[in-house]
Amino acid sequence: MAGPEQHPGASDYQGDTDPGVAMAAEFADIARLLMAEVDVETTLSRVCALAVEHIAGCDHAGISLVEGRQRIVTHGATDGVSTEVDRLQYATGQGPCLDAIRDHAVLISPDLSLDTRWPDFARAAVAATGVRSMMSFRLFAARDTMGALNLYSRRPAAFVAAGPAAEVGSVFAAHAAVALSGARAVANLKVALESRETISVAVGVLMCRQGVGRQAGFDILRRASQRENVKVRDLAARIIGGADVPGYERPAG
Repeated sequence: MAGPEQHPGASDYQGDTDPGVAMAAEFADIARLLMAEVDVETTLSRVCALAVEHIAGCDHAGISLVEGRQRIVTHGATDGVSTEVDRLQYATGQGPCLDAIRDHAVLISPDLSLDTRWPDFARAAVAATGVRSMMSFRLFAARDTMGALNLYSRRPAAFVAAGPAAEVGSVFAAHAAVALSGARAVANLKVALESRETISVAVGVLMCRQGVGRQAGFDILRRASQRENVKVRDLAARIIGGADVPGYERPAG
């Protein structure tokens, strides 16, 4: 009598020669790793480390994030080479990373020593770091551009538009954007919860000091924040530390 039908598990595919199956499994593992990170900086560092590990030809990696309206800052760089190449891009206002953020999803320089699109940046980058190839992917979620994932190689022609590195890099950048968006959302929620707790404690302090109810205590804090042009959370922290509320005298006794 035939035994029960056997369904293949993950271990049954270990020897599978189909590159599509292997790549799908690899990206599933990457997604799980990224979503397991608990803060933005750790997530960005993991993204860059995994890029060097998994993308053919990549020797260094970094992520340029747009902060505010115009400021761009490098995070998660695997080493000083990535940081220096990015610094030169920001200083000269030229480079694949900046163009990827501004205009394109993907920018590739097969050989920076011969690239005439960014003459000031390219010459300086090759001389200072020895990087020859560069590939940048715009990081975006929905319609918001967050920055760019930048890959660097010491070899010319390490990255080509139709090559596997570009294909893998594009999928990897999508994973990175989702992970970054999630990490930012968690960080923002954590800040919001911490702020709420700080304000609640400060209101309790004011209730005791001023002999008022909760709503009146919050109103005192809110009005003082507006007068002093200070965030409610920051003023609340000062009150918890023993400071008086500007404009209000502490009752004697």
